[in-house]
This record gives sequence, structure tokens and C-alpha cells, in this order.
Amino acid sequence: MTDTQSFLATRRGKLTLTLLCSIAFLDFIDASIVNVALPAVRRDLDFSVQDLQWVPSGYLLTYGGFMLLGGRLADLLGRRRVVLAGTVLFSLSSLVGGLAVNSGMLVGARLAQGAGAALMLPGTLSILTTMFKEGGDRAKALGVWGGVAGGANAAGVLLGGLLTDGLGWRWVMLVNFPVSVLVIIGLFLLVDGDRRSARLKSFDIGGTALVTGGMLLLVFTLVKAPETGWDSARTIGGLAGTAVLLAAFAVNEQRHRSPLLPLSIFRVRGLAVTDVAYLVAVAGLASMFFFLSLYMVNVLGYSPLKTGAAYLPLCFGVGIAAGITPRLLARTGTRPLIVGSLLVTGAGILWLSRIPVDGAYLTDLLPGLLVTSLGLGVVFVAITTAANANVPADKAGLAAALLNASQQIGGALGLAIFSAVATSHTDHLLAEGKPVSEALTSGFARALLVCSAFLAVAAVVALRAANTRGEASDAETVQTPDPVPVK
Repeated sequence: MTDTQSFLATRRGKLTLTLLCSIAFLDFIDASIVNVALPAVRRDLDFSVQDLQWVPSGYLLTYGGFMLLGGRLADLLGRRRVVLAGTVLFSLSSLVGGLAVNSGMLVGARLAQGAGAALMLPGTLSILTTMFKEGGDRAKALGVWGGVAGGANAAGVLLGGLLTDGLGWRWVMLVNFPVSVLVIIGLFLLVDGDRRSARLKSFDIGGTALVTGGMLLLVFTLVKAPETGWDSARTIGGLAGTAVLLAAFAVNEQRHRSPLLPLSIFRVRGLAVTDVAYLVAVAGLASMFFFLSLYMVNVLGYSPLKTGAAYLPLCFGVGIAAGITPRLLARTGTRPLIVGSLLVTGAGILWLSRIPVDGAYLTDLLPGLLVTSLGLGVVFVAITTAANANVPADKAGLAAALLNASQQIGGALGLAIFSAVATSHTDHLLAEGKPVSEALTSGFARALLVCSAFLAVAAVVALRAANTRGEASDAETVQTPDPVPVK
């Protein structure tokens, strides 16, 4: 293939993009696919109400906690090698989870699943950004990736409903195994093996322990905060402990000869701002799906299948918006699209915050979902493009990990904050003697209102993001060395 020939135009290019997006889809949907199956899981495995939250939260805990480690390992030990290892762990833990005979076995499988996904996702995105180097190819590939990311939450609810109502909740886990086998075969056939650039003896073990411990403690504290209270000793201690661990990590990275997180990556223009904007935005987006699903099931009485089907128009809208975004990027660049799409998404969630107790799908849910979908499809493509622009090839996995860690922390942070908002308002109304359905609806609506405000804040943050059109850059091929090279 010549330098000017489009890799994406080739059969191998199309198959490679399909493979990489399939891996991302597996990882993304497993954050939401179990949600509609939780009642069935509780009945079958005799979960307590308190322990049941660890079926979804266990995955988010290790997914976010090990994300940075997974990205750096991909850069140093070889991207295909690390993605393969993650896929094997993900597939085996999915099989164990689907065959679980008690609650501990299922939660353990979800924790292992999250760790596998943390190894898979940053390496997969960095493979995409290094294989599709031309400006047009990169923009189109990231457009497909963004469409997958934007629609995965909704698709997870839909697929979870189909499997739970059809084959049973166990297939929410078991379905990952055969798909993972196909992924492993595809990786060997389509992605060339890359040589590792570091020896394990020079690996930053101390930094790895500090940042992984800090991330795990942060996500765990955020997940437990609605239950223990934001002013409890456990929550305050967890946040303080996180700050200490991450501060120690920053000091370690400045002194280590081969740092896990070379701080030079933050010299890439706009990278930190884009990641922060993404974190704030995902806090609102992830919570939107959570509260809307609860509203449909607990207030409107929808079945798991009907709840999943309600998101179909959103999936289509995300796909259409993501498909046209690469052409818009070439005209305006990323910054206007990020800011504008965040505001559109926030407007859609604001519309949804007006849900009534006796809501009708066509008038009270569908319009807001359609508006939200148009913003979502653009948000994920534009932010992913901006967060990977001008990143040196030897740090592509790290940049991908930072972006996806922002997503996981944002999701955990949003659910922690907005669950407290919804629960507090609902409890207040119940204490006043309001009917349960009215109190629940009002609590969900209050949480959605605050979600829309977070999207507006993310848009303000994004005003400082770099503006790129996804054009090819010398930084993609020229490696920027760390302060002291890895030996």
C-alpha cells in the first residue's frame, strides 16, 4: 500500500475496523447489559439488595481502576499482546459469571471482566489510531468508533432485555464467550504483532501500585457514597486516601527513570481539557440511561424487553449523527462540534427531565431521546478525535487509557451524585405522604435536571479544548521520548 492509498478502502482495512469496534462494543455494553437482568439475578442467586449493586459496580470498579495500567502496558509490551490477554481474561470470566451458582461467584466474575476490559480497550483504540494514519481514514474510523461508543449504553439495555426475556439472564454473560473467541481469531489474522519496547524489570511497579490503588479506591468510594453518605467518615476517608495515593503517584512519576505515566503527555495541546470535559459529560450521560430505565420499569411498568426497545430510536439517531460527523470535522474542527453537541445533548436530557407519572412514550420520552441522540453521536466522535490528536505513536495507548479512565470515573461519579439527589428528593416526598410513583418520578426528574446541568458545564470546559480537524500530524509517526528513555 502506498503512502497515499487509503487503508480503510481496502478489504483488510474494513475488516480491521469492524474487529476493533467489535472489541470496543463488547467492553462498552457490559457496563449496562446486566442492568435490566438484575431482578432475575437477585431471584435466582438469592442476592441481598445491598450486594446486588456489585453486579454492575464490580465491573466499573476494576474497569476504571486498571484502565491506565492497561494503556501503558499496551504501549510498552505490545498492543496486540495486551489486547489478547485482556480478551482471554474477559471471555473466561464471562463464562464463569454465566455459570455462577452463588452471588460471590458472579461478583468475582464481574470484577475479573472489568480487569479484562481495562486491558482490551485502550490497546484497541491505540491500534486504531496507529493503523489508520491518514487524515480522512482516521476521521472516518473514529466516526465509526464514536457511533459504537455513543450507542453502546442503549444497545446494552436492549440486548440485556432480549436475552433476559428470551434465553435467561445467564446469557447476558455467556454471550461474550463465543464473540470473544471470534475476536481472538480476528486479532491474529488482521493485526500484526508488535515488539515490546520495555523489559519488565524496568517497569514502574511502584507507580503502578499507587495509581491502580488510587483509582480503585476512588471508584469504590464513589460507588458506596450514596449508601454511606457523602459526609460519612468512610466517604471522606476514601476521598482523602485517593488524594494521598495520586499525589504520591505524581511524585513517583517525576522521579522514576521509566514512568508509567510520562507527564510529558500532558504537553499535548488540549489533551487534559478534553479528558476533563469528557469526564463531566459522561457523569450526566451514564446517569441519564440509569434513571430513565428505572423510570420505565418502576413507574411505567415496562418489561426488560420493552425498556430496551425504547432506546432503539436513540441508537439509530446516534449512528446517523456519528456518520456525518467526520464531514463536519473537516469544516469546523473539533471544538465547535464538542461544545455544540454537548449543549444539544444537555437540551435533550432537560426535555426528558419533564417526565410525568403517567408518561406516554411517543410524547414524553421519544422527542427527548431523539434530541439527545443527535448530540451524543457527535460528542463521542469529536471528543475521541480531539483526545487522540497530535499524540505520539509511542503514547497512543496511554492517551486512549486516559480518555477511557475519564469515562469510567465520570460514570461512577455521576451515579454517586445523582443517586443521592434522586433518593433525597424521593424520600422527602414520601415523608410528606406523596404516592410512591409520584415520589419516584419526581426524584428521577430532579436527577435528570442536574444531569443536563453537567452537560452544560462540560460544554463550558470544552471551550478551552484544542481545535483539530483530524488531519495527519508528524506527532503520529515521530515518537516523543520520555524524560529518561525506557531501557
